[in-house]
Amino acid sequence: MQAFYADNFVLPLPPGHRFPMAKYRLLRDRLMNELPTVRLAQAPAATDGELALVHIPAYVDAVSHGTLPPAAQREIGFPWSPGMAERARRSAGATVAATRAAMGSPGRAGEGLAANLAGGTHHAYADKGGGFCVFNDAAVAARLMQAEWMRLHRHARKPLRVAIIDLDVHQGNGTASIFRNDDSVFTLSLHGQKNFPFRKEASDLDVDLPDGCGDAAYLQALEHALDELDRRFEPGLVLFLAGADPYEGDRLGRLALSFDGLEARDRHVFDWAWQRRIPLAFSMAGGYGVNIDETVQVQVNTYRVALEYWKRWNP
Repeated sequence: MQAFYADNFVLPLPPGHRFPMAKYRLLRDRLMNELPTVRLAQAPAATDGELALVHIPAYVDAVSHGTLPPAAQREIGFPWSPGMAERARRSAGATVAATRAAMGSPGRAGEGLAANLAGGTHHAYADKGGGFCVFNDAAVAARLMQAEWMRLHRHARKPLRVAIIDLDVHQGNGTASIFRNDDSVFTLSLHGQKNFPFRKEASDLDVDLPDGCGDAAYLQALEHALDELDRRFEPGLVLFLAGADPYEGDRLGRLALSFDGLEARDRHVFDWAWQRRIPLAFSMAGGYGVNIDETVQVQVNTYRVALEYWKRWNP
């Protein structure tokens, strides 16, 4: 299974910054040592043209050159540096590359499943970032795959339909805003009702969860949400944000899912896509464990489940 990383592009953070940047390299190390059938590759950088399918050019330019207003930079939550700008491009490029690997391209069959070791930057809007999100990788990948699909299917009457299944504990407000009133992309978000962002956008399907929600209630809500997605939409591609932050030991999550509950969550999503033979690309999204090793363990467990389904696609 192909997976793309960008942790070698350093985003320098000041001492005491609360974002756990080390988790990305820790995840890559674990995958290299424990899951050698995950084929790791450095992520390409998303181009200006690719980013402009979603983001306004003035915003892309300001991020690239460090000319965002101070308030806009603070809303992102990272200080600007060339490394920040490059890593944001690579994070978006990783989801693009994973989506191409899952779907295939002219002369190359799709593998059904592929991954981004980072990504899930769902708080980024078309014209601004926020909540540690600079460019919206899922939105960029969705728009680019739609454009490439239309070039291959010139006589198609409808665009490629994309479902974004966002299971980060925080609502995907940027994604919901970008695809508002777009019936070719279905946005589904399960998230903490009282968690960030406190002013939420309307997804196609929002499921608000109470603080302390545990495995059984969460999995029931997810099952109902996937049934609703199935009734309302027929995608040709799934983008899955497999956030680790619903975990009970997460500093910012406020939910109470166990390792087993999160593994069952992942299995639900991978199985839903497999049963319908829909290619799926996934990203890791949030994870802010009190113990960073527990966040990484949640993510490694996601890859173990994904490999089972990748082998079904590629016997």
